[in-house]
Amino acid sequence: MATTSSDPDVRSRMESESELIAMCVETATESGDTVEAWRRQRRSLERMPSQLAEALLHRLLHRRLLFPSLLEVFKNTVEEIDLKGENCVDAEWLAYLGAFRHLRSLNLADCYKVNSAALWAITGMPHLKELDLSRCCKITDAGIRHLSSVPNLERLCISETGVTPEGIMLLSSLTHLRVLDLGGLPVTDTALSSLQDLRKVEFLDLWGSKISNSGAALLQVFSKLSSLNLAWTKVTKLPNLSSLAYLNMSNCTITSIFKGEGDKAHVEKLIASGATFADVSGALLNVKISFISHLDLSNACIDSFYFLAHLSSITYLDLSGSSMADDSVENIACIGANLRYLNLSNTKVSSTGVGIIAGHASNLETLLLSHTFTDDSAVPYIGMMPSLKVLHLSSTRIKGWINQEGSDSALVPSFSALKDLTSLERLELERLQIKDAALCPLSSFHSLKHLSLLSGILTDESLLHLSAMRNVVYLGVRDAVLTNAGLDSFSPPPTLRVLDLSGCWLLTEDAIFLFCQKHSNIDVRHEHVIPDKGGSSNPSPSDQLKRRKKMSISPSGFNNAAKKNSQSKQRQKLSVPPLVFDRRKFLETDQRLKYTREELMALQFSSTLFPFR
Repeated sequence: MATTSSDPDVRSRMESESELIAMCVETATESGDTVEAWRRQRRSLERMPSQLAEALLHRLLHRRLLFPSLLEVFKNTVEEIDLKGENCVDAEWLAYLGAFRHLRSLNLADCYKVNSAALWAITGMPHLKELDLSRCCKITDAGIRHLSSVPNLERLCISETGVTPEGIMLLSSLTHLRVLDLGGLPVTDTALSSLQDLRKVEFLDLWGSKISNSGAALLQVFSKLSSLNLAWTKVTKLPNLSSLAYLNMSNCTITSIFKGEGDKAHVEKLIASGATFADVSGALLNVKISFISHLDLSNACIDSFYFLAHLSSITYLDLSGSSMADDSVENIACIGANLRYLNLSNTKVSSTGVGIIAGHASNLETLLLSHTFTDDSAVPYIGMMPSLKVLHLSSTRIKGWINQEGSDSALVPSFSALKDLTSLERLELERLQIKDAALCPLSSFHSLKHLSLLSGILTDESLLHLSAMRNVVYLGVRDAVLTNAGLDSFSPPPTLRVLDLSGCWLLTEDAIFLFCQKHSNIDVRHEHVIPDKGGSSNPSPSDQLKRRKKMSISPSGFNNAAKKNSQSKQRQKLSVPPLVFDRRKFLETDQRLKYTREELMALQFSSTLFPFR
């Protein structure tokens, strides 16, 4: 029987080989001396598989061990190079890259030192098929003349460069192009007309160009066009482009799409963010909207939402910032069965609208309701959406309490209604008037990995509720009234990796330092934590605090520090009962809790009003 990649033995062998390759690459890029040692063994590198050579090259680049002359070692093996955003890349680098015999893909996006003259080195490269020069502002028409001698280019990105309409006309000789990104360039109707020989183009990006409806009419010559971006243009109507599957007309005034004879386009993804529709039903009259699976109408000016009921294949719907309100939500309920993503942020939808959708969105995974009129009465409806993974309720009217069923006076935490959402992984509760006790139900949300809170009325008590969360990886408790004692008593969940305490103004540097000492595996974010400016790509705030603390201790203070450390270790050996939150005790020990942030700031600077005696 033939062995397939699905066999356990084969999978295990492939995983072992991957680990071995990773170890080899790690060892080979350990230091500059290591690189110099194997650099001399050029013959062995020539026999290296291209994937391994590319992994080695990019690891050297990541560790800042790659320099132009070292590129020569890889010229016979590497097929793909990604140098995006590397500020050191200039004409010298391209001089070496021009000798790469098998180079198929080169990404130089955001390499601001690359100019037109530097492109001369890659002229005539027979195997080069993909070239990205996006945002290389020094590339002009002269550089395009060099590219005209790269015969087999299939993908070219020159968005936001210095190329003019005259330079764009020079691209007509690149007849193998399938992907052409001219975003942000002054493409005129005349320039677009000169590209009619590029009959293989499938992806065309013209955002921010100067083409008009006359120029848009020329798009019909691209019979294989499947993706088109006309955002930020003056195009108001499109001819029938039957092959189109993706269309972006964001920030355009749209009157009609695909008007004309022939089969209607089966557009699957339509982006019209910030667009203006005088008559949305008329504009979409020639669109087979039953094929649309992804629709973005965020911040769009729309007169009616009746067309939504016909989006039978929709899975992604963004109506944020639109005029959507409760009286139009029924159109969403009609298509709720297929929805996976729904964004109603910054709309006029209230709890009533959420109730209409509930029961019709059993497969919904992401629901965004930030900056809406929803209150606590919407939470039980949300609890009826069993597949939810992401929920945003920031800046709503939710306070965390709701009347118990059958009672006019008894209040229960509203978040208890979400306890059956066993797939919920991310919850955003920022800028809400919720108090500590309202967070109690969250301790039983065992699937939650990301919780973001931002409130000026949360206190140490909230940390006690949140410490019981089993699987949380990111926890944000920003702008809260947390004290040093509260942070010291906080027992973080074992899975916690990021604790964001930004804006917690009562916390001192010493308190955060001590917390980082006890929990070195947690990335603490606060104004007292200074990001690492060194070579570390993922700086550890706890390490930063340790270094700062060590530098601040004078020689005379080492004995006291050692004594305190010894006493601390002795206390750890003793059996200490768990701390119980007592707000009265904290009020007695930290008088700052009696004041608001504004009052404390006034008191802080009031001493400058009185002369010292």
